[in-house]
Amino acid sequence: MPLPEAIPVRFTEEEAEYLSVRPVRRQVLRIEQLVDLILTVTGKDPVRVAQILRAGSVVYHFYRYWWDGFEADPEALRHLLAQFPEDDPGRPFRAVDCSAVLIEGGGPGTSPVLLPREQATRRRWFRRSSFWDVLMELAGREIPAYQNYSYAHRADLFVLSTDSDRRAFLSAQAARLAPRELHRQLVRGLAAGTRIVFLCPRRPRSTD
Repeated sequence: MPLPEAIPVRFTEEEAEYLSVRPVRRQVLRIEQLVDLILTVTGKDPVRVAQILRAGSVVYHFYRYWWDGFEADPEALRHLLAQFPEDDPGRPFRAVDCSAVLIEGGGPGTSPVLLPREQATRRRWFRRSSFWDVLMELAGREIPAYQNYSYAHRADLFVLSTDSDRRAFLSAQAARLAPRELHRQLVRGLAAGTRIVFLCPRRPRSTD
């Protein structure tokens, strides 16, 4: 049995309180769009995707979406999931593809520090280099290891561990190069960060 082509969904901002007073909005999503939201939660796990389609609810980017749940034909779902990216451990790291970095491992209760390229390339006055340049030079020397494809970030993830010496080096470079607001973020992330995750979205395939 084919999957439904379009699914009417309702969505509202997710709240921690028991009773929400947020307005409920409605939208019709193509099945590909709905599954794309679900993959950010489940990864490419057909059993979990089918469970959420059946349950009729998912949280994505602080919004809760819900719909009339339905049973997904396993073969049709397998065919649909084949259209989405797979992990590619043989993919090389390319600094030019990197759109952001995450500094992770700050300890329990702390969130990773996300540095988009646009933010991390900002420079202090009279400085020719940015903190982003330092990160890319470090990645060029050390070569981050491939981790996996992230549906939440829509990017391949490459990881570089940070020891105390590397954190000290990066902290010194942040103090020298990063504008004040960025430096404050980096102080928090680098103080106890244990790894840097490089986010590299995939480029469209060439038609040449």
